[in-house]
Amino acid sequence: MKAKMLLDGGKAKVPPGALRTILERAGITITAGKADFGVVVGGDGRFSMYGRTEDIPLLFVGVRAKGAGGSKAHLAQANFDELPEVLDRVVRGNYKIDENRRLAVLKNGKKIGEVFTDVYLQRGNQSDCIRYRVQVSGKGVDFQEAAIGDGVVVSTQAGASGYYSYPDRIKGEWIDPSAYASLRKNELGICHINPTFTERTGESRHPLRYKVPWGCKVELSLFRESDARLYGATDSKMGTGVALGDVVTVVPGNKVTKVIALP
Repeated sequence: MKAKMLLDGGKAKVPPGALRTILERAGITITAGKADFGVVVGGDGRFSMYGRTEDIPLLFVGVRAKGAGGSKAHLAQANFDELPEVLDRVVRGNYKIDENRRLAVLKNGKKIGEVFTDVYLQRGNQSDCIRYRVQVSGKGVDFQEAAIGDGVVVSTQAGASGYYSYPDRIKGEWIDPSAYASLRKNELGICHINPTFTERTGESRHPLRYKVPWGCKVELSLFRESDARLYGATDSKMGTGVALGDVVTVVPGNKVTKVIALP
């Protein structure tokens, strides 16, 4: 078998040489070209990036770490210290491929990227908050919301343990970092980020987080000029600027992310 080593482009969680040694001992050929699968070592952010850019099956491998500097790696199938055993199972064919549908993200009708986990509109450094609208339509759903807050996240099943789960972690004056929500493959999650106000047309209640059927179209736009950025659809750490008059559209994409799952 041939495998790609997919690590952090900056400071890798493990030395590349250590990963190379484990792969070679498992009888796996390392290549930068056509591969049977990729080994992604890191946390959920790294899994998210390669999950939206790679078409080969991916094995997500976490690194045990504690504290704010560590990666939580909710999507990991194994930890790095378990990798030799896991690779032995992969070589023997004792695994399955789980296909995850991606989201396509467009700005003013032009596609800017695809998403494996989540995409979020968030305030930039020059804004205290942003005022924005969310329009959801399709699959028997049609409503519009207006909100004031830090932004809004649109999540797939794979991204449910990220921003979408922040309400689950709030426990009064404390947080529980291990708490997270879940989504089904046929669901799309939408969650307002630290809102001070939300409203939905025709509703007296104020929405925070909810699920809609997969296949719905979600449109995001500002109703007051702000420093707003869109994250998750490109490699840029600065995100994509969103101005008053821009419309961000999130719809099902054409590709899937193939994840190696261990039975």
